[in-house]
Amino acid sequence: MDGQSAISGVSMLLSKEDSGGLENIRRCVCIVYDPSRSSQGVLALKALKLTDSFMDLYRNNGLTGEKLREKKLSWVDIFEEIPIKVSNSALVSAFMKELEAESPVSQCDFDRLKLSTAPFMERNLEFMIGCMDGLSSEQNKFQYYYRNLGRQQSQQQAWLQKRRQENMSRKAAGEEPLPEEDPSNPIFKPLPEPSRLEGYLVTNQISSYCNHINGVAGQSFNRLYLMKALQED
Repeated sequence: MDGQSAISGVSMLLSKEDSGGLENIRRCVCIVYDPSRSSQGVLALKALKLTDSFMDLYRNNGLTGEKLREKKLSWVDIFEEIPIKVSNSALVSAFMKELEAESPVSQCDFDRLKLSTAPFMERNLEFMIGCMDGLSSEQNKFQYYYRNLGRQQSQQQAWLQKRRQENMSRKAAGEEPLPEEDPSNPIFKPLPEPSRLEGYLVTNQISSYCNHINGVAGQSFNRLYLMKALQED
């Protein structure tokens, strides 16, 4: 499973699971493997789990701006990386030794000197552009929410000002003032704030792609400097 599939899978599970299922997700570990990056000579294997602080907020429907600021939880606090140790049994190690070629230099060693990283870079850039579109869509949801919230607050202020003027007239006439809040009025019903889950997951994925691109770019520069030194010699 690559990074994109991992984030999509976590989002789908969180959107469908009930409270009992959330306890199972808390104990789950997601194994992320990137075959494209592994072909560059780096074993791209990572184990991730959702943090307890994030799960507590999600269980209590606390993924709102106010709750996230109160708990000081950002998009970098969603996942927790678990160290991975890969080991083989003695029999497997012996079998792999038998499969090794007699030449001290293998094809994998030559592959590490490839200067072209275009396929990997293009793939990650395409994924990152897709994530940017998703992040833009999430931001549009919040802009729409805040526009509606501002419109509702303006309507509340206008209604309150009108009610206060009416109460002043009633007081002058010796009548009881009317309450300054009317829960039955639709303009006083709170607007549900959109969840920030999708936005946080997309932002986390964008950061992951940026780190991948940065790492591959650094390795490419090292190879270029190495080849330049060999050519000069």
